[in-house]
Amino acid sequence: MNLSQHPELLDKLASAYALGTLRGGARRRFETLAREQAPVRAAALIWQSRVASMNELQNPSTPPPAVWTRIDNLVRADGEQAAMTAARVQAAKPAPGGWLRSLALWRGTTVAGALATVLAVVTAVGLRDNLGAQVDELQAQLSAQPQIEYVAVLNDDQASASMLVTFDPKNGRLTLQRVGGYQEAADKSLQLWALPPAGGPRSLGVLSPDKLLQLAADQRDVREVPALAISLEPKGGVPSETGPTGPVLFKGALIQKML
Repeated sequence: MNLSQHPELLDKLASAYALGTLRGGARRRFETLAREQAPVRAAALIWQSRVASMNELQNPSTPPPAVWTRIDNLVRADGEQAAMTAARVQAAKPAPGGWLRSLALWRGTTVAGALATVLAVVTAVGLRDNLGAQVDELQAQLSAQPQIEYVAVLNDDQASASMLVTFDPKNGRLTLQRVGGYQEAADKSLQLWALPPAGGPRSLGVLSPDKLLQLAADQRDVREVPALAISLEPKGGVPSETGPTGPVLFKGALIQKML
């Protein structure tokens, strides 16, 4: 099945794969398609990046003083109830062995109940106080997601994905994310090239050593460009008109997505 012809289905499957809800045979079939089809690999990598970035939303927070006051009151109430119950049990004068066993069991139950109550209070108050802020932050992040129109997965000579490239026309940005383990030497630079159907390669910029970076670009730079490539060049790159002077390490098709 060519999932690139069904963009909505591909997006749903890629999101489920990244979230871990795509399981069993369906997950294995998706992984097989990802190995065979560059658009499927690209969609999976995009969603994995989104999910990873959302981990940053969960910031630690300190409960307000009212929460600790409420917890203290609950614990004190449980302690007073325990003392009253213990007094009644002692007044009944049960057999020593049975009394000790009953008291130990009762205390364990009381402590467990108190801990459960405390946990429920902290969870409920924390959710109530932080949910609004978390939702607002999540909505802001989602609304700021780039409008990805072009995507490419650049592979090495072993057909292993090494670089994910996306183009956002709204902000005029090429975003490059290293997904392989390659790292150039300190005296070398990676340079991104557009490979148009006619004419020589055209430089789109020199890459920094960062795992995630952005390059300014215009839609004219990528329109009707069927493929991209990355070459290894001297530090700082080479002029666009000379073309690549070093080996081409990564290359792949540039695919226009349906928005």
